[in-house]
Amino acid sequence: MDIIKSIEHEQLKNKIPELKVGNTVKVHVRIKEGNKERIQVFEGIIIKVQGGGLNQTFTVRKTSYGVGVEKTFLVHSPLVEKVELVRVGKARRAKLYYLRDRVGKAAKTKEKIGARIEDREIIIKEDLAEEPAVEEAPAVETENVAVQETVDTVTEETVEEVKEVEEPKKEEKAEEAKAIETAKAEETKKEEKAEKVENKEEVSEKAEEAKKEDKKA
Repeated sequence: MDIIKSIEHEQLKNKIPELKVGNTVKVHVRIKEGNKERIQVFEGIIIKVQGGGLNQTFTVRKTSYGVGVEKTFLVHSPLVEKVELVRVGKARRAKLYYLRDRVGKAAKTKEKIGARIEDREIIIKEDLAEEPAVEEAPAVETENVAVQETVDTVTEETVEEVKEVEEPKKEEKAEEAKAIETAKAEETKKEEKAEKVENKEEVSEKAEEAKKEDKKA
């Protein structure tokens, strides 16, 4: 439905005439005859206005040589060049079908005395002057450049910080390795000392046993 409404909105006229039932108007209509085009004027009384939006229509009635003629026009049709107000009439109904049964002066509405004859228009949509897109292009490019520069600076800073954080980790690992090596060396020294003490005790015990055997002998 949104697509249909957008298409209808494009086909609407910017300004349409103010149409009131009972007024006598002149409708300027374009007529094509082969390759030629001309404007024909149809003058009569508006007997009804119906519909809305793109489908809004109005019906004009006139008597030509004793014969009643009615024509229905689309308000937003491109063939309707303009609607000119001729006479302001009194009407207390929305649709003046009773004029079809009357002849002569009775087939016309009473005129409002002192009413101003003005061609008033109703504005439906305003003409907006679009700004050229060429002027907006350089502004967009400068913004993109600025964003790229900020991103580059941020990446460089983060890389430097990561490097600085990685360096102390390597030093800590080296210190831990040295501490482990020194602890292992101390343990090996302690084990060697303990082995030497045990060997001395064994030698002393053997010497005492040898002396005791000598004494017995």
